Amino acid sequence: MKIGILGGGQLARMIALAGYPLGLKFIVLDPDPNAGAAGLSEHLLGAYDDPNLLAELAEKADIVTYEFENVPAHVAEFLSSHTKVYPPAGALAVAQDRLLEKNFFKDLGIRTAPFAAIDSLIDLQKAMPYIGYPAILKSRRMGYDGKGQVVIKSAEELESAWYSMQGAASIVEGFVPFQREVSIIAARSPSGEIAYYPLSENQHRGGILRVAECCTNDPEQAIAENYVSLLLEKLDYVGVIALELFDLNGELLANEFAPRVHNSGHWTIEGSETSQFENHLRAILNLPLGSTKPRGYAGMVNFIGGLADDAQLLNIPNAHLHLYDKTPRKGRKVAHATIRTDSETAYREALQHLADLALAVDES
Repeated sequence: MKIGILGGGQLARMIALAGYPLGLKFIVLDPDPNAGAAGLSEHLLGAYDDPNLLAELAEKADIVTYEFENVPAHVAEFLSSHTKVYPPAGALAVAQDRLLEKNFFKDLGIRTAPFAAIDSLIDLQKAMPYIGYPAILKSRRMGYDGKGQVVIKSAEELESAWYSMQGAASIVEGFVPFQREVSIIAARSPSGEIAYYPLSENQHRGGILRVAECCTNDPEQAIAENYVSLLLEKLDYVGVIALELFDLNGELLANEFAPRVHNSGHWTIEGSETSQFENHLRAILNLPLGSTKPRGYAGMVNFIGGLADDAQLLNIPNAHLHLYDKTPRKGRKVAHATIRTDSETAYREALQHLADLALAVDES
């Protein structure tokens, strides 16, 4: 069985690593000659919408999936007419447009921050009495890791904020004074079987995820599962999905969803009975989903822009290092490390040690 993946970055790399014990083979389409998954798969080098490469991918792959949501939706639609594509192209289309996504949440009865469509400075000025300050102006498409967005703190900043978007169709959202950011990851198979992971509590800086921790028996777990189940059923979803949420005094507000395996679930590689990557493969192949039960205390720290000394990291008890084979660059995810232990004290000490090392590298 050969799995095709649109995108060959670190998520594709981890999908392939999870698939090899299952006897799976992989083929990735990616324009980067140094794509992280290239060494673990056949690599089709070129644009995502190259018709010849798409035809080759459709011919060679038994099933196609993708590792990030900025793959053109029409590409997934084209491939769907030639082979199985999971998650479905419809989920990709919704996730790629922040306005469609927010209206999708609204239609399902899932609360969000107040929002409005913005296509001009006048639109922005008219929306602010309803949205309030502070607010965040975001491009409707192609934003990730804090890109394509600007914070607005007062009416005096409206003009400069709008012109920073360079005319791109946008959305403005009210700021949520949340107590914490969480996400829930779930997997659904074509047969309708669903597996939910425990909530992850997430820490961001500069719009990029820095730390994610498994929250066993979290009081908001049932609400999050209900929200993500609504998405899964409405989209007739197959594969792993991640729903990012704000916790506001015990009430969860949806921020966005990712139709793919997700950075906040990397702790599942060592910290869960079945990783999100293996369950993604099980789901798209319509195999029984694996247990999502956590294995003790588990968390993850991202390394952004650079990496501490390997020996120093591996000397931390219960640490597991995952390198992405990517050239260090400011703002770029180059690795992560997980902690998995049965001792809460040992877990907290190791996680803090990792976070301190990651911060030192990022600020150097």
